[in-house]
Amino acid sequence: MAQKFVVIIAGGKGERFWPQSRAHRPKHLLPIVGKKPLLVQTLERVRALVPAKNIFVITSAVQAKAVREVCAKLPAANIIAEPVGRDTAPAVGLAAALVGARDPQGIFAVLPADHVIHDAKAYQRDLRVAFAAAESAPVMVTIGISPTEPATGFGYIQRGEAWQKFENCPVYRVKRFVEKPTLAVAKGYLAGGDYIWNAGMFVWSVPVVTAALAKHAPELDTALKPIRAALAKRKALAPVLAKVYPKLTKISVDYALLEKSDNVVVLPSSFDWDDVGAWPAVPKHYEKDASGNVTRGRALIEGGSNNIVFSEGNHLLAVLGTDDFIIVHTPDATLVAPKSKAQEIKLLLKRIEAEKDGQRWL
Repeated sequence: MAQKFVVIIAGGKGERFWPQSRAHRPKHLLPIVGKKPLLVQTLERVRALVPAKNIFVITSAVQAKAVREVCAKLPAANIIAEPVGRDTAPAVGLAAALVGARDPQGIFAVLPADHVIHDAKAYQRDLRVAFAAAESAPVMVTIGISPTEPATGFGYIQRGEAWQKFENCPVYRVKRFVEKPTLAVAKGYLAGGDYIWNAGMFVWSVPVVTAALAKHAPELDTALKPIRAALAKRKALAPVLAKVYPKLTKISVDYALLEKSDNVVVLPSSFDWDDVGAWPAVPKHYEKDASGNVTRGRALIEGGSNNIVFSEGNHLLAVLGTDDFIIVHTPDATLVAPKSKAQEIKLLLKRIEAEKDGQRWL
């Protein structure tokens, strides 16, 4: 029987959570929601499904030290640092090589590190179902999120006819993947009932992924061969990655493989989910005061409503007469912004980067 593995992708920058999120300590390494870093919460959820030796974390070189610190219970060899970011298709190819070196028939889940999920039992049940589906046939399994609103910030999956059931959970064939829609189109998707959010969660076997790479992304498949060879011969991986990765095309797994494949199925999730993409998404996970404010750390609000006020350390952050603001204090930087401007934090970071010594705040 094929072994089961989990590969967690932990390389994002989390720029919309500046100034708490930085290049060396991004969103998934922070307790944005809950008391533990989001990556640790993800690890704890999957530990009920696979042993620590079968969990890999793929991160970036700049984050590797911090990731190793929070993943101290994983074998050191299971934390892999990409020398440069090349999007999810190369990361999935690397994951297949890592798993394949342990078990050529291995089945593995690819999961983001920074999603917020409270119902761990439902999440684990859905992953078991996805593993069973991937083990039963040469398919690429996606776990989609049933939409709760006409969101324009997510890609969508259109589900087709029912395929099979596992643990009484229906799995459907995928008709197509669609990009982030306009609001009008998203409303139609929600009303139609056959569109699901694409959350970037996949389960498949090593043979299925490698076959898809060879068929749909042959250049990437060829470029990954030195990595597979190094793993097969148990050679040091870092020097090979340093040589191979900068030459890889930057492309998502959706574009490279999923949209071109006819063996993709989707499992609609049964668990709660939030990608918590920016500061305004945080309040739903916290207890608000009578005026709708959410605070963390030493924060005090007088005569203000619907604010997000986070303060690190012993610094008192006092807010007077302000509504609908994000105010975040860290030891070396403070953000003050209307909630309505939260998506523009990336523009602010470009300004900071252009300042003298700007890198120290990024």
